[in-house]
Amino acid sequence: MKTVNIKLSLAENVKQFVNIVNRYPYEIDLRSGRHVVDAKSILGIFSLDLSKPITMEIYSDDCDDLLKEIESFIV
Repeated sequence: MKTVNIKLSLAENVKQFVNIVNRYPYEIDLRSGRHVVDAKSILGIFSLDLSKPITMEIYSDDCDDLLKEIESFIV
């Protein structure tokens, strides 16, 4: 499992992010405070507080390709 912090400040960023993570087969969660949502769910992401960085948990150790693709969102 890998954990990184990301920032999704604009609605367009959320759409881009969801399109990227949906191409990968492994489970990915986003955590903001005590709320946890599926990173592949646009509605779930919009239920989080997007004004602060969000913790992304990737349930795979072989996810370097995903991390490279989302590096513009990583803080």
